[in-house]
Amino acid sequence: MGTRSRIGVMHGDIVKSVYCHWDGYLEHNGAILLERYNSAKANNLVALGNISSLGNNIDPPAGVEHSFDTPHNDTTVFYGRDRSEANQEWKVAHTFEEFLDQCDQCGAEYYYIMRDGVWYCGTTYESTHPLSKKLTVLENALESVKAV
Repeated sequence: MGTRSRIGVMHGDIVKSVYCHWDGYLEHNGAILLERYNSAKANNLVALGNISSLGNNIDPPAGVEHSFDTPHNDTTVFYGRDRSEANQEWKVAHTFEEFLDQCDQCGAEYYYIMRDGVWYCGTTYESTHPLSKKLTVLENALESVKAV
């Protein structure tokens, strides 16, 4: 079973985001996003729609085969592009609360939002979790996980 997440970009109060099925926890998707995805790359990622698994790169190297069934190592696998599934586009939320509803609807356990060049994260876990239903700077969250 995958650790589901939503990955988005926030412009003002509006969040454009996609579902990601695998490895949504901080030490995997969080670390990849922080280390490999700047603001421009985050926008490109979301533009391609829902994700099966996040990789270090959006596209495979030129001339290298990449599909859902035969993925290239370190390349993101998209449901639309790589599996030819329909209706896999990004979603828009006009408020953070609406974004949290989208997380609940897809079963996302973690979420990541690029805002003004900074990655933030959170979780949909119970309200006693320190990252529960708020935006926390991803770099700080990862540091606290490493300290445990």
